[in-house]
Amino acid sequence: MNRHLVLLSIAQGLFLTNNVTFIAINGLVGLSLAPESWMATLPVMGYVVGGALSTGLVAKSQQRFGRKGSFQLGLLVALLSAALGAFAVLSQSFWLLVTATVVAGYYSANGQLYRFAAAELCKPDYREKAVSLVMAGGLIGAVIGPNLAIQTKSLFGMPFAGAYVALMLVAVVSMAVMSFIHFPPAPIAKSDGTGGRPLRDIMRQPVFVVATMAAALGYGVMNLLMAATPLAMQVCGFPFEDTAWVLQWHVIGMFAPGFVTGHLIKRFGVLSIMGVGVLLNIACIAIALSGVDVHQFLLALFLLGVGWNFLFTGSTTLSMQAYTPQEKNRAQAAINFCVFATMAFTSFASGALVTTQGWAWLNWGSLVPVLTTGAGLLWLARKKASAPKPD
Repeated sequence: MNRHLVLLSIAQGLFLTNNVTFIAINGLVGLSLAPESWMATLPVMGYVVGGALSTGLVAKSQQRFGRKGSFQLGLLVALLSAALGAFAVLSQSFWLLVTATVVAGYYSANGQLYRFAAAELCKPDYREKAVSLVMAGGLIGAVIGPNLAIQTKSLFGMPFAGAYVALMLVAVVSMAVMSFIHFPPAPIAKSDGTGGRPLRDIMRQPVFVVATMAAALGYGVMNLLMAATPLAMQVCGFPFEDTAWVLQWHVIGMFAPGFVTGHLIKRFGVLSIMGVGVLLNIACIAIALSGVDVHQFLLALFLLGVGWNFLFTGSTTLSMQAYTPQEKNRAQAAINFCVFATMAFTSFASGALVTTQGWAWLNWGSLVPVLTTGAGLLWLARKKASAPKPD
């Protein structure tokens, strides 16, 4: 660890504070304002659709302004979108709330690059640990996010309007933290002006395909079940405090392993750890299907978080084998676009499925992407094993 990695870990935690608070409240606020109940998670969907639409813009801003300039621009958008969200709740406008979350997606697209930036703040031999440790900063969001939603939900006379105002302050604090981080200069483009291979050539590599698939489907399954949890628990009659507690342990599961995931990847290999992530997702679904008591929601969501950590940290590390420093902006933008596009679909599907088909069918459906991810990992492992060994 060094000072800049510590500060980036804090920035990651504040980014996750925003995400966790959004997940905790957007579906419930959406349910109270939406014209139809199946539209409840459209504000959650708006957040990831905005992220998907912003990946190209973020890649260009990263190239033009560098890491720090682009990250600060994202935080300014976070501040403005939170203000718009507060106004939407106070004016009881569902579509304005959806608009606010779409705008906030630009910040999300920026924040998703924190993990890649972590690898640039250390020597190459330590990049797995750097990525893992910065991801561990999400524990800040695990503690602050649910409690922020609980403590501010009744401010200003409208449910959860105060939470959006609080997120404005979170953005300001994060801007202050980011101002003290010094990122290395961007690599100089090659003399021929190409700056590396075309994106289509990068994306054809098996390692890129599997890394992107694992990141997208791993995040998609996590988002599918996490976004539906507040609605499912409300249908089961649990108070919001129980929902916040479950989400807190889910986020702890997402980021607490970050202190050891890098070590595990170095010792056992990235594909092995990602395979464990798939098995943990299967265990999560099995527990979720066993009943709807609070402890079952909690344990299932905790295992879902740990499984996501292994898959997402592993896929980030694996993807770095597929591109050079000159190719990083477009390669990382392509990965994040696939992640956000998958999340957009699962955000909508979670609300539609849980309100029409129920919690059980939602979990059965989640098995499809989980098993697909496992098949992709096995395919890449066999491909690597059969590849000729270098002399």
